[in-house]
Amino acid sequence: MLLVDDLIATGGTAEAAIKLIEKMGGTIVEFCAVIDLPDLGGRKRLEKLRHKVFTLCEFEGD
Repeated sequence: MLLVDDLIATGGTAEAAIKLIEKMGGTIVEFCAVIDLPDLGGRKRLEKLRHKVFTLCEFEGD
């Protein structure tokens, strides 16, 4: 399954969705988001859980 979201910030929502899908017997092949906010660490959080992450663009903060 490909999980798609509009934004990845801290990764908490994505992690919860992944856990719910896996609990129901699904397999996540990749997580995709339109926007990544890398300073908040969401991508790293999901990659630590061994999930592929793809984003279209990222915006770093100040």
